[in-house]
Amino acid sequence: MSVSGYNFIGGQRSAQGDTLLHSVDASTGEQLPGAFYQATLAEVDAAVLAAEQAYPLFRNLPASRRAEFLEAIADEPDGLGDELVALTCRETALPAARIQGERGRTSGQMRLFSQVLRRGDFYGARIDQALPERTPLPRPDLRQYKIAVGPVAVFGASNFPLAFSTAGGDTASALAAGCPVVFKAHSGHMATAELVAAALIRAAEKTAMPAGVFNMIFGSGVGEALVKHAGIQAVGFTGSLKGGRALCDMAAARPRPIPVFAEMSSINPVIVLPEALQARSAAIAKELSASVVQGCGQFCTNPGLVLGIRSPQMDGFVEQLRGHMAEQPAQTMLNAGTLRSYGNGLKALLGHPGIKHLSGQPQQGNQAQPQLFEADVRLLLEHDHLLQEEVFGPCSIVILAADKDELLQAVGALQGQLTATLLAEETDLTAFAELFGLLEQRVGRVLLNGYPTGVEVCDAMVHGGPYPATSDSRGTSVGTLAIERFLRPVCYQNIPDAHLPEPLKNANPLGIARLVDGQISSRTLG
Repeated sequence: MSVSGYNFIGGQRSAQGDTLLHSVDASTGEQLPGAFYQATLAEVDAAVLAAEQAYPLFRNLPASRRAEFLEAIADEPDGLGDELVALTCRETALPAARIQGERGRTSGQMRLFSQVLRRGDFYGARIDQALPERTPLPRPDLRQYKIAVGPVAVFGASNFPLAFSTAGGDTASALAAGCPVVFKAHSGHMATAELVAAALIRAAEKTAMPAGVFNMIFGSGVGEALVKHAGIQAVGFTGSLKGGRALCDMAAARPRPIPVFAEMSSINPVIVLPEALQARSAAIAKELSASVVQGCGQFCTNPGLVLGIRSPQMDGFVEQLRGHMAEQPAQTMLNAGTLRSYGNGLKALLGHPGIKHLSGQPQQGNQAQPQLFEADVRLLLEHDHLLQEEVFGPCSIVILAADKDELLQAVGALQGQLTATLLAEETDLTAFAELFGLLEQRVGRVLLNGYPTGVEVCDAMVHGGPYPATSDSRGTSVGTLAIERFLRPVCYQNIPDAHLPEPLKNANPLGIARLVDGQISSRTLG
């Protein structure tokens, strides 16, 4: 598959700049064929302008029409065949099975959001009918629903070239909400991004969407201009804490600040409780090590911290875990920059006097060596920042508390996380019942007897959490609740029925469930 390297702006291709970028083979470092034109500031402006022009048309389309668009997008990736898989594998060093699964997830989440649009609950329609006879003051007729916030800037993620990138979850939820998208392609997989963007544009044309409904720009130097552009009304980002925080600060400093929904940093603690350890120590050690190294540790929910209570049984478990980690092979990371960051993280851990290296070969060559460390629990209790920093890669740290009280203190010292996992028997859950209350204040998802490196795309999923896991703990970047990030409520007071939006009309022409005078109802109103 050939690529042009042109930006996607308002349904057209554009290459006004003279700065050329190149994609590389992640395994060999070899430059891949083709070049990509970094967007100029004029092209950034044009892309946002195209999105602004598309916004009133796109947001006012019937939800069923937007659903058709998402379904058309979902049909496109499969048509790209094995060539897309092969190209993405070259750009990321991820295995073909992973890319094939990710392609299915990308299509699946588009179809899931189309279902959300068809059932209409995203409107959040609420109606409090007038009470003219109420004393001492009558109540006016009040009706609320949610509308799209406006054009959204989306930044592609390095570690999910399909499911969190061009046609990924942020794009899907923004489009579902009625928000045109200006997508900033990730430099690690630009060729993949172009192929998927072209497929998305084909879907837009097939379903007669406004020309600027989706735009994509290349370049490492264009993100700031995009976030600061007055036409952008929200930002979706998945990446590092440093990058996400920079975008948040830019957005907050605008004359009109806008929300940034950034997924950034999480160490995803796994808490191994005594009875579970007694019952299945060997199995836990094997399964946990496999989770740590899965995908070369390049998952947002990779378990970077293992917590437990010191005992002879726990000492044996740590030894088993050390052995399994020592057996894990080196793997190629997404790109050279990710490998450098991993190496820097390991150097910091190796240089800390309160942290002991348990397993792992020294870093050499262009692959990441799995590593296991043990840290003094006092470092966590004293809020040593190093233990709270994500080391993005196949690495985890064991921390052992003296007793239950110290374990609870250690959990209480944790910063915000995407996930926390309890490996426990029923008796553990009773003995450590306090953990649930502690954890729900610190994480977006609590798991029992599973491993966090599997995120289901569904209605109930939360892939978010308190800072620094995300910039806004009220949202999620996976699952249908993700649409809420790009909607805002509007209330109509005493507006004649003929002038109300369809979700709020008396006849309920959409047939949706609404909260009417405090009761969920699909009925028509008199």
